[in-house]
Amino acid sequence: MSDTMHPDSPAEGTMTDQQQQQPEPPADESGQSPEVADAAPASRLTELASGHTSAPTEGRETVFALDDVTVSYNGIPAIRNVNLNIHRNLVTAFIGPSGCGKTTLLRSFNRLNDLIPGAAVDGTITYHGYDLNGDDVDPVEVRRRIGMVFQRPNPFPKSIYDNVAFGPRLHGMKDDLDARVERALTHAALWDEVKDRLKQSGLSLSGGQQQRLCIARALAVEPDVLLMDEPASALDPISTQAIEDLTESLKQEYTIVIVTHNMQQAARVADVTAFYSVDVAEGGGRCGVLVEHGPTSELFIRPSDPRTEAYVTGRFG
Repeated sequence: MSDTMHPDSPAEGTMTDQQQQQPEPPADESGQSPEVADAAPASRLTELASGHTSAPTEGRETVFALDDVTVSYNGIPAIRNVNLNIHRNLVTAFIGPSGCGKTTLLRSFNRLNDLIPGAAVDGTITYHGYDLNGDDVDPVEVRRRIGMVFQRPNPFPKSIYDNVAFGPRLHGMKDDLDARVERALTHAALWDEVKDRLKQSGLSLSGGQQQRLCIARALAVEPDVLLMDEPASALDPISTQAIEDLTESLKQEYTIVIVTHNMQQAARVADVTAFYSVDVAEGGGRCGVLVEHGPTSELFIRPSDPRTEAYVTGRFG
């Protein structure tokens, strides 16, 4: 090659006018450009989601079938026209921005919305083929079969033992109560930590232990389904990891539906993920909608809707 440089070529170490007109994108506080900063969490989600099977619902029984479900408060829809199936012995995660109706929908699975004046459910929710809101369905029995754990730990001001025994006593399940309590605490990965202080107040436990106590309380009545509304949002990272590990083990015996704002948590624990967003009506009213749902390995890696892609990549929400 000739050492002679073409007269129209830029000298070594200089930039063309085009290069000068396209400055480097500004770095964020970590020193990364926005593209690099956005790519890191997205690639981590992809890595986590890829650990799940691509066909988790294949051959599994449908536990809940939602057909055009709308939940309203005083006639104003909070979430509308949801069509979704929940399958046995899987973890299904609900993700989406605040105000999109995730918790409202979750509460309709065990009729907790019945307790809110003005709340109404339209459409059909079937549970093992039975209309969950049928006139002949006892909501108390529904809540025994479909337990719920709330966002913040809420142990009763009773002993650890009495917290767990409360449900069985209420439902007349008093036979071999000690064994029921031990079994529930064992399933909640708490027995070894509290077996020598069962008479102490449940409020004396740490936050993570209190949440596992609430899980044990829900499991003590031998439910079929466990609903979890952001169960780790108020916990430290170590307790969060314990709850996630527990969720993974519990799905061997229970069907689990979890609401979470933590997308990495959904990618870690969920077999199926449903993404919800908010539609804005012409008058300015807002209503939650189900955008898409499917295997976690698909939704995080190859979302079919641009709204989902924008959310999981951090561009909104």
